[in-house]
Amino acid sequence: MTKKLYYESAYMQEWQTTVTGSLQREGKEYVTLAETAFYPHGGGQPCDTGQIGNMPVLDVILEGEEVLHQVETALLAGETVNCALDWERRFDHMQQHSGQHLLSALFREQCGAQTLSFHLGVDYATIDIALSELEPQQLSAVEAEVNRHIYMNHAVSSYFVSEEELARLPLAKQPKVTENFRIVEISNIEYNACGGTHVSATGAIGMIKLLRADKQKGHVRVTFKCGGRALREFNDQSRILGVLAAKYNTGKDEIIDRIEKWEQEQKRLETELGWLKESNDTYAAQEMVAALEPGAGLIRRCFEAKPLKDLQSLAAKLTALTDLPVLLLSAADNKAVLAHSGQAGFSCGAFFKAELGAFSGKGGGSDKLAQAGFPSREDALAFYEFAGQKLRAAEE
Repeated sequence: MTKKLYYESAYMQEWQTTVTGSLQREGKEYVTLAETAFYPHGGGQPCDTGQIGNMPVLDVILEGEEVLHQVETALLAGETVNCALDWERRFDHMQQHSGQHLLSALFREQCGAQTLSFHLGVDYATIDIALSELEPQQLSAVEAEVNRHIYMNHAVSSYFVSEEELARLPLAKQPKVTENFRIVEISNIEYNACGGTHVSATGAIGMIKLLRADKQKGHVRVTFKCGGRALREFNDQSRILGVLAAKYNTGKDEIIDRIEKWEQEQKRLETELGWLKESNDTYAAQEMVAALEPGAGLIRRCFEAKPLKDLQSLAAKLTALTDLPVLLLSAADNKAVLAHSGQAGFSCGAFFKAELGAFSGKGGGSDKLAQAGFPSREDALAFYEFAGQKLRAAEE
């Protein structure tokens, strides 16, 4: 059985111990130690990493009473090794996990909502709480209160109790285990059955920032960051605000107003651009029809760069002026449109379905209008030439 030093002190970073054995699981090499401070996966908390001797610890799992440490190469039983935690990772987990306990306690107190689950991810942590919805003002109130309790620096302690002692404690929730009951106590706040690693006082959590609350399968998922993660989040947001303030040549407090004005101007310009495109397409369609040679059986045009939506608009205007089939291509976008007024003796969609495959194209449409895309400019141009010849021959 491995002696679990992380239960004695979450702040232990280095120690010396003896290798008790090595084994393989699913093709991976593991070693066991007489004592370990490496915390294994469990309770929503990821495992620790670090070094055993000169080898990195890749993963840590609990199997019965033994802690298994994944390493690259097996070590000899009886060998003495120096071990060291990745302390930055461990302390980050301590901040997030202790922050979660305090946050869950405040959601019970402020909203009467139990925490259903906890996940500690690489970038952020989440809790699912037993609420169908959470108003923004409730989220703000909980955030303010949980940070007030951080400033009060409540002591955080952990210890094992007997079943009789457990029964006398006002637990936040009943433990899932049936023996070795470990309690994490936040003084004057709560008693919680937990096997994780925690800070020694709430002040070490640093701060808690609640990022958002999302509905999730009938309950609410709260995403948050504690300590160093919260500070990095603040720094990232400050950097982004600084860039926006410089870009819009305004103070941070005026950025939202400036963006709203910019959006209004964009909408006005888009409306004006839409009107100009419409007028231009009408003029272009009239010009293309007027330039048709006698006996022409097809209208076709290759544009260097014209969005698919604009090709469709121009095709619609052309088919309103003539019964000839229309074939348009945007060479830069590798997009093609085929259309007619309904008087041509073929289906645009069926034509594309039958011919696109030979040019690696994909698309389809109705009898009167079809569109297609191609993986390359060469494929698009090859199809454009092929379709032009075939449609002309069909009209002759």
